[in-house]
Amino acid sequence: MTTSISLRRGQYRDSVALMQVSRELGASTGVRTAFVAMATELNLELAATMGFEPPPGASPHDMVVALDADDAASLAHATDLLEQLLSARAATTGTGSEHPAPRTVRSGARQAPEANLAVISLPGSGVLAEAMDALEAGLSVLIFSDNVPVEDEVRLKDQARERGLLVMGPDCGTAMVNGVGLGFANVVRPGPVGLVAASGTGAQHLMCLLDAAGVGVRHCLGVGGRDLSAAVQGRSTLQALDILAADDATELIVVVSKPAAPEVAEQINQRAAQVGKPVLLSVLGPDQPDLTTTAAAVARAAGVDWAEPHSWPASQERIRVYGHLRGLYSGGTLCDEAMLIASAALGRVSSNIPLEPQWALPSDLRSLGHVMIDFGADELTRGRPHPMIDATLRLERLAAEAADPTCGVLLLDVVLGHAAHPDPAAELAPAIRAALRRARDADRDLAVVIALVGTDGDPQGLRRQADALVAAGASVHRSNAAAARKALKLLGVAP
Repeated sequence: MTTSISLRRGQYRDSVALMQVSRELGASTGVRTAFVAMATELNLELAATMGFEPPPGASPHDMVVALDADDAASLAHATDLLEQLLSARAATTGTGSEHPAPRTVRSGARQAPEANLAVISLPGSGVLAEAMDALEAGLSVLIFSDNVPVEDEVRLKDQARERGLLVMGPDCGTAMVNGVGLGFANVVRPGPVGLVAASGTGAQHLMCLLDAAGVGVRHCLGVGGRDLSAAVQGRSTLQALDILAADDATELIVVVSKPAAPEVAEQINQRAAQVGKPVLLSVLGPDQPDLTTTAAAVARAAGVDWAEPHSWPASQERIRVYGHLRGLYSGGTLCDEAMLIASAALGRVSSNIPLEPQWALPSDLRSLGHVMIDFGADELTRGRPHPMIDATLRLERLAAEAADPTCGVLLLDVVLGHAAHPDPAAELAPAIRAALRRARDADRDLAVVIALVGTDGDPQGLRRQADALVAAGASVHRSNAAAARKALKLLGVAP
């Protein structure tokens, strides 16, 4: 066995690209383990758990390469393959252009003078300069990156407003402009609805529910999960409302958001009443409609009959289980929605994105009573792909919860669409089978409930994913709210 760990100073690659490189290297003959990632604190800790000694002096701007091979020849082959993979990705522009890939936003704007939107995905600390360059070049900006300081967000959005441009994000995971999906995007039918979304998975869920009901979407302008916070004051939401109000093809506007600061929600209410088009507000909070209820209201406003979203019962449906609820979510808004529903019946639900400050989980995220975790939160995605792409952390936690005798129901989301994992059920179904088998062997109760977010047109195959998850032993619901209520019913609690 031969191991190697090294640093490549100042060599940055997108975390998703490096995850793909790691997988290709790991599939190479003679390679036991391959880990290629940016040298963030979290990734260095992960390398250490894999048996590698983290190199000294590493920074998040460096690339760490850790390889474990059968022998020196296999290690040398893996190193050569790594060079080929990194070179191939560096040379690919994805545009079909004869020009070399631009290295900055400014050079990209010069190469494509007809462009009006820049998409930025960089470590959060490097976003401000590139986004400012885009605005100065006359481009609106979609910032996919998270971990951007809130003061940078406010500065960028103020600059955009002065220039008549729009900043979508930071942490804008989903958007659609003229029917073209950006970031995580589901395949939905075109139509008259325009969304303003201070939420990524919330917007995806709403669009998927509308698509299933026969209602199409024209635009989804993501504004970032902090836009309706007290710090950001709805800067991009107000602009996006004006943009959709001026679009003749948008007939109905929907604002969807995580829980908002009360004074900001009121400001949005006031602006919505002035835009001259019907506006429906879906701001999650206590005693507020859930996303499925909002989808029903939008469908009816569009003149479409509404039917409750489809569910698939588990292959061996349980009537009652005992223990605590544990939610393992990839989508923050879906986690918020499930917590709002669950806490109304259960009381305290601890989380890393708690509804109440005193409900915060400890820093090690250990389970205490009823728990829901957002694996897409900033602290869990620093230097690693989003859990909709890389399910490693969530699968590890699923196994840990299955071993916990106090866990009665596991509640998860599975989000389909472009940019998401190409076959999430292929990884999740075996983990669910193992969890249920472990509980059975210990002679205890455990149930798995899944909210499946997607459309019939998504590349993963909605029905194929549902069938695989049901066969593994889960009950599957197209409505996240229905999934949360099913989990409560299994615990013997009235929603």
